[in-house]
Amino acid sequence: MSSVIIEKIKSEIANLDTGSTTTDIGVVTAVGDGIAEIDGLDKAEMMEMVSFAVSDEQSLEETLKSDKAVFGLVLNLEEDTVKVVILGESDLVKEGMRVMRTNKLLSIPVGKEIVGRVVSPLGEAIDGKGTIETDRNMPIERVAYGVMDRSGVNEPIHTGIKAIDSMIPIGRGQRELIIGDRQTGKTTIAIDTIINQKYEPADKRPVCIYVAVGQKRSKTASIMARLEEAGAMEYTTIVATSASEASPLLFLAPFAGAAIGEYFMEQGKDVLVVFDDLSKHANAYRQMSLLLRRPPGREAYPGDIFYLHSRLLERSAKLSAELGAGSITALPIIETQEGDVSAYIPTNVISITDGQIFLDTDLFNKGIRPALDVGISVSRVGSSAQTKAMKKVAGKIRLELAQFRELEAFMQFASDLDDDTKARIDSGRKYVELLKQGQNAPVPFQRQVVAIYAANNGIFDGAPVESTSKIESEFLNFIDRDRKDILSTIETGRELTDEVVDKLNKSLADFKEAHKELYGA
Repeated sequence: MSSVIIEKIKSEIANLDTGSTTTDIGVVTAVGDGIAEIDGLDKAEMMEMVSFAVSDEQSLEETLKSDKAVFGLVLNLEEDTVKVVILGESDLVKEGMRVMRTNKLLSIPVGKEIVGRVVSPLGEAIDGKGTIETDRNMPIERVAYGVMDRSGVNEPIHTGIKAIDSMIPIGRGQRELIIGDRQTGKTTIAIDTIINQKYEPADKRPVCIYVAVGQKRSKTASIMARLEEAGAMEYTTIVATSASEASPLLFLAPFAGAAIGEYFMEQGKDVLVVFDDLSKHANAYRQMSLLLRRPPGREAYPGDIFYLHSRLLERSAKLSAELGAGSITALPIIETQEGDVSAYIPTNVISITDGQIFLDTDLFNKGIRPALDVGISVSRVGSSAQTKAMKKVAGKIRLELAQFRELEAFMQFASDLDDDTKARIDSGRKYVELLKQGQNAPVPFQRQVVAIYAANNGIFDGAPVESTSKIESEFLNFIDRDRKDILSTIETGRELTDEVVDKLNKSLADFKEAHKELYGA
């Protein structure tokens, strides 16, 4: 009888719910420069969030749920301690303060509610439009999709910039670097690309994410105003960090942008992510790594600086049909010093990406904008990411411009030129004028095709170089007014059929006849 009672008591004890849980709690042993050294968190994981007990009036659990919670991110796992970067007000963290593990890796709230908003790298709304309520979180750091999960890049993402769409086409799922000195129009190209997506059909329009890494707040505000004015904020999210914020937030911003992009990609959508810029990102990571006492390497960058950018940019992909055929197209921006593309960070990112758009200061100062250096700019995806219509008309441009650059160099030494050389130089100058474009004025794909076709077929012949822009504008207005069916046919069919070519040739003849004054006749 007694054994039955004992067994009964043992069973009751085993099933007793005390309501208590085991929590790992550590103590801050040192703090400074936004880094806290913590003792007692032996089981902490890399990239795990920890919570500091900044209020004496609240328990750690209450602090974790309150608005006053200050979080840290575990980045160094050492023999006796862990080193944590503080993600909030570092002044609130003091030596001797208690710290609790959250058992959660760093993640960001995602959902369709985030579109049209400005958020911090932690997913908090910073645009004054109220909190963002979402029901899903995505990890900030995640392994990129493998080779077998991807498919080829074969669909274009139109930038609206004639020089890029014709000669350096970008495909959905590609990583195309925009590189150049400061004030050469790098951000302008990225913003124009975002604005140009409004011309895409709603079902094919990419979700756009602009990541501002350490930019001036005034610049981020002006970009937001520009996007709102163009009607582009309705499909765009801005992840913003300012130059005055702590380096850990600058380090996390591009990864937050990639995590938001992955959420939409996994729903089968196309995504465009702009990282502006990865030079500041590398500097923030260097600063953080030196404070964490990691050994410095070349130019004082840590040894894993290449891995930092490669694991970020590898997350852009074109997924296979089985996984929904979504994509992330990445446009990282790098700022060079005095046009030096052979420096450490530029060469790293050039080797990771699928091509680069190089912007030249001299061309910019000459008024050739976008200041694209066609000679060293390249897209490794090439014409497989172009529509048939653009492929058909764009082949001649690169050849004409390459020949023009050679002749331009030769012209400095030769005083007497034959008529054929003069004609080629004149033609090259007109192509340069044709490819010039103003800021915030992206050109829809079908209008680009018509303008380039007209240039290839002699619309500028006999006209002075100065009239190129005027003739292009008048011809497109003429097509808009009298031959609008040409544009709609190219837009829907995406190729130049014999019927469209005949209509374009007739339109060219009619235009020249009706606008003789533009040719000095």
